[in-house]
This record gives sequence, structure tokens and C-alpha cells, in this order.
Amino acid sequence: MSEKTRSARPDRPFNNKSRGKPGPRRPGLPPEGPVLLYGLHTVEAAFANKDRKRLKLYATENAQRRLEERGVEIDVPIEGMMPKALDRMVGKDAVHQGMILEADPLPAYGVEHLKGARLVLALDQVTDPHNVGAILRSAVALSADAVVTTERHAPEEGSVLAKSASGALDMIRHVRVKNMARFVTEMREEGFGCVALDSDGPASLEETPFTEKTVLVLGSEGKGVRQGVREACGQLARLDMPGEIRSLNVSNAAVLSLYVARMKMGL
Repeated sequence: MSEKTRSARPDRPFNNKSRGKPGPRRPGLPPEGPVLLYGLHTVEAAFANKDRKRLKLYATENAQRRLEERGVEIDVPIEGMMPKALDRMVGKDAVHQGMILEADPLPAYGVEHLKGARLVLALDQVTDPHNVGAILRSAVALSADAVVTTERHAPEEGSVLAKSASGALDMIRHVRVKNMARFVTEMREEGFGCVALDSDGPASLEETPFTEKTVLVLGSEGKGVRQGVREACGQLARLDMPGEIRSLNVSNAAVLSLYVARMKMGL
């Protein structure tokens, strides 16, 4: 057991005032206060990310052993807690697996962090944190260089997004932009081909020509990619489904789009 560990009473409530309650989302910026990251993969990835400032780990003895067995270097104070006390910190329905990491939000990455990128996935007003989390995970799995969201109408970097991403939030650049159409225009000026996924696209994604550097743009499930963003892309493509269901959830569409893009680009 780490010398940093000290026991906590099982019935001890989590005091948000003393720990710093996660602040409300300001447009374009991460939350103002600390965030609570929970679950094995999420916490493990946060410890491995040099850009993540970690503050304190709340964990059961078993969870601490699991992290140590996986080679995680715990570089923050540890407070030993019972599972029910952890439940009170994040809610009894949260699958925390016996560990919660208090940490600062990640830096607000911008377009300047995309130098050297080849495959970028942009989400135009996709707001559901579970969908965005799943997309972040798929983007890491398929070696995308970044995921871009709008400053408004996008999920806050909080516990739900981090857990849904299963560690991916700390493994890929999540860039926020003020105006998606302007971002697409700037990327085209930098030599990127920009393709918006649209059910009315003139060609399937497989038939669409790709450049050496590509931005794929997906929209929300209801509205799709907004007109101004579609026009800025200059290229529309559709995902043709052979089955009776012709459309996909946005997170599934992201996986398929990234896979096709990698094949077409020879990545």
C-alpha cells in the first residue's frame, strides 16, 4: 500500500466546497474547476497523459492494487475510501470501479495544435456526451489525429464524456473552434480536403476522391451538417447502407467514415 494512502470513514460525504466543484462550461473553454474522472481505463489514461494535471486519487484498496499491477505511476495523494463513499461523489449509477481521480480539465486545444495532422474528424454540433465519447474512442482506435467540436452545442469535458470515451479523451487532441465553417475554410487553405457526410451527397464515401490530408465532417443526427458548413467543405459524400435500415447513429457513422478514409488515403 502506498505511504500516501490514508483511510476515510465510509460515511464521509464528498465536500464539493472544499475540493472545488466542477464549474459550469464557458463557451470554448473547459470547466473552470476540477473534474472527477472515474473508471479504470479513464483513470489510467489520465495518469499517462502529460498534459493532464492530476490532483488527488480517491480509491479502494483493491482499486489501488489494480492500478499498481498495471504499472500506473500514482503521482498524487491517495485517499482510501469505501465503495459507498465513492458512490456519493459521482452517483450510485456511475461505474467507478473503485477509483475516482480529481484533476484539472485538459488545456483548450486550438487549430494551432493540428500541425502535422493528416486525418481530422470534425463534429458539427453533436451534443450528446455518450456519442462524442464513443467517437473519441473510435478516433483513437483508428488513429485519427484530432477530433474537433464547436465551442457551443457540444458536450462539456466532464465525467460522463470522459467515462464514455473510456480513456480516449486523454489520448487524442480534442480541439474546440468558435465557427465550424470558418475552421473548414482555414483547413482547406492549409491544403486539407474537407468532406461533409450528407445523405444527399452525389457520391458514396468510397467513390469520393481523397487528398493526402483530410477533414471528415459529421453533423448531429437530427439536423446533419449545417448548410454553411456543407458549403465550406465543397465536397459532400454519403454512406450507402445495403440493409433495410439506411441510416446510422452518428458514432457508428464516424467509425465507418474513418475506416473508409484510412483505406482511401493509404494510412
